[in-house]
Amino acid sequence: MLLTISGSSCSGKTTTVRACGPIEGLVCHDFDEIGVPPGADLVWRQRSLEVWLQRALRYQSDGLDMLLTGQSPLGEVLACPSAAALDGIAACLLDVDDDVRRRRLTERDPGRWDARQTDAFINWARWQRAHAADPGHRPEVITAGGWDGMRWDRWDEHPRWAVTVIDTTGRTIGESAADLRRWIDESQSANQDIA
Repeated sequence: MLLTISGSSCSGKTTTVRACGPIEGLVCHDFDEIGVPPGADLVWRQRSLEVWLQRALRYQSDGLDMLLTGQSPLGEVLACPSAAALDGIAACLLDVDDDVRRRRLTERDPGRWDARQTDAFINWARWQRAHAADPGHRPEVITAGGWDGMRWDRWDEHPRWAVTVIDTTGRTIGESAADLRRWIDESQSANQDIA
């Protein structure tokens, strides 16, 4: 099974997953481990997501689940060609208040992002919140100009649109990690019950 954790930059994905510690039967990866080339765009992200799903399938054949953190929302995951071969997909959005995200971006990368770039992170976070609740919210954000290999019709085939949202605003790393660990355990358990 694939457990995917998405969220705009500085929502706490990497930090929170690390705080969960090792989990038996679960291999954790960050999308950016493959390297992000200059000028990476929507097509690159979607093609690279397919590469990650193929890796998840290899883990699945070895009896392991894979957790992937990154920017790809559930709609992109479901539309990847290899998604249909996965035993299960669980999606979580890690989120944080816009003002906190702005502060974290400034603290993490001083001087790197101008106001326009920071606003782009904020707008992506807002879109992801709406997409998590409703796949019909402005789908063109990820479908228009995307990779030709994507199967957007799979949104209709998916039995239910379910994205757990964990808001890290005002929470300690330990509190957010406890919520994430609970989601991981429940997702793996539910997938075993289905199998």
